[in-house]
Amino acid sequence: MRQNGGYSMSVSIDKARDFVYANGVLWEQALFSYLFDAGSVERLYQCLLCYKNADGGWGHGLEHDIKCPDSHPLALEFLLTMGRDMNLPLTEVLTGTVDWVERNRYEDGSLKNPDSLHKYPHASWWSGGGQSTPDSITGNLIKQGICSASLAALTSKWAKSNLTLEHIQANDWLFMAYHAHDYYLNLEDTPENRPFIEVTIDNILKCAQSATEKNQFTLFQFANSPDTRVAQVMPKDLLNKLLNDLENSQREDGGWSDEHDLKHWQAYNTIFTLSVLRNYGRL
Repeated sequence: MRQNGGYSMSVSIDKARDFVYANGVLWEQALFSYLFDAGSVERLYQCLLCYKNADGGWGHGLEHDIKCPDSHPLALEFLLTMGRDMNLPLTEVLTGTVDWVERNRYEDGSLKNPDSLHKYPHASWWSGGGQSTPDSITGNLIKQGICSASLAALTSKWAKSNLTLEHIQANDWLFMAYHAHDYYLNLEDTPENRPFIEVTIDNILKCAQSATEKNQFTLFQFANSPDTRVAQVMPKDLLNKLLNDLENSQREDGGWSDEHDLKHWQAYNTIFTLSVLRNYGRL
């Protein structure tokens, strides 16, 4: 164990690797290899493309909570979330995906789910339907540099009714702040957008103040490196406390728990946590 700046560096990459390879699916193993073992990004892309359908959409349980093989929005949202979390360029695997989104949306901008969604195993919280909100998908497609003008315009119209300042301010679950974060923080910082950007950051900071040990890691999905806007405005004592907690919460088996203690999410959460600690110079 070595010391650096008053905190202990006790994270074991070797134990984390063991955990990911024992519990993660193939793309998670390839992601760990790419990020920490100089593995091939092409191999990671090959693994991810197994979840892509001929229509340009994504399915097959890429997002672990819905196993439907047919293309559905949640699988795409998670893929783009991975790009956000890991600063991973995804344009190479997203050919045809924007067209799929445009074909599978309603006039108000919300997204369609296939009729087959519930024919396959799915988490209980998705029993009422799949992901239909376009905010995170559109924002992260903008971040990847491939969002179409028509998709951006329709999502903007949707957001004016569904992602208002009042809606953002009312959020009290840190995880759910991703809707506003992934959308507004990927738009241009114009006078029109700035109030939404500022309220989104304020809401994240408010939720972070009351974060429990179970969901502290969620903050770093909005502040995965020191140069993110959320990290730059966060009180340094709070940021350091959460980083210390993150660093010291690796389990003996090498993994990190997720917010709900769901084993099938812990390989990804372990990879993400290691990535964050490295970005902050703690690995």
